[in-house]
Amino acid sequence: MSHKAAGRRVRVTIEEVAAAAGVSIKTVSRVLNRESNVRPETRQRVEDAASRLQYRPSHSARSLAGPRSFMVTFAYDNPSQNYVMEIQAGVLEACRTQHYHLVLAPLTYAAPRAITDTDELLSHYGSDGFVLIPPLADDAGFLAHLRERGIPFACVSPRCVEGRIGVTVDDRAAVGELVAHLLALGHRDIAHISGHPDHGASPWRLQGYREALQQAGIAVRQDYIVQGEFTFESGIEGARRLLDLPRRPSAIFAANDDMAAGVLRVAAERGFAVPFDLSVCGFDDTPLSRHVSPPLTTVRQPTRDMGRIAALELFREIRERGAGTMIAMPYELCLRASTGLAPRSWA
Repeated sequence: MSHKAAGRRVRVTIEEVAAAAGVSIKTVSRVLNRESNVRPETRQRVEDAASRLQYRPSHSARSLAGPRSFMVTFAYDNPSQNYVMEIQAGVLEACRTQHYHLVLAPLTYAAPRAITDTDELLSHYGSDGFVLIPPLADDAGFLAHLRERGIPFACVSPRCVEGRIGVTVDDRAAVGELVAHLLALGHRDIAHISGHPDHGASPWRLQGYREALQQAGIAVRQDYIVQGEFTFESGIEGARRLLDLPRRPSAIFAANDDMAAGVLRVAAERGFAVPFDLSVCGFDDTPLSRHVSPPLTTVRQPTRDMGRIAALELFREIRERGAGTMIAMPYELCLRASTGLAPRSWA
């Protein structure tokens, strides 16, 4: 922020904040950078002075505390734009609270170019760390390259959580509850459109689906499991395959909301009333799930919060190596109008 002086606006300087707080410029910079090696009373004095003077830190002033760029990179190669946008919004929220800038990096998963592009990003922006979502969060070569470069990273929903920082959700348990809901409605012919095979959540959601049926004493039919890609189009293709079966399913669980929306499209094209002829459910609770008709029964994982908390864990790791952790996030079953009692012929 700036103040008026001699008829013009003058930016408050870090020197003025230091003088008002009775500390050195470097101490002010440490406080602004959320460094841990500042006494609480000193931190409070600096924060009070900065607030009183309406000080807004500049990049150059903040860099006095060390060789940081105060930029982090959000790297993604995910077909679900709704998911990407929600994670991005959360990361950006965290960046604002920590006075960081965000670099967006759409990269091509499992391609040599991804590593080349990453090196170009680091050369140009010098990012202090990366926030990754699947499938990049599970790309062994990409992760190894970041480790070799000494770049900290936080992962959202990685397949393996051991030794990682970021956030995760218990996909198996969540899907188990979702399938239990369908079973309670009388459904026995429940199909599944699985997610991208390289996405860490896909096998967990498939396993949750299998286990829920097996626990109910229902045999898992292989023709009721079709491969999807987490895209609207793959949801359409998967629904057509399932609804072409001699005995079509009475319910379809798609591994994300985008694919579930594709199932709704095919149901409408074929004249099936949802949920009276066919129940449909998804996963994620993206805004799309509430905008389609009928609104989707789905699992709410707090996607925006996941992006925000993953970024905050990354900032902890940037400030002090080894401080970042893996946080387990809650989920919630959202029951809406796309699921209902199984048709009588299936009950």
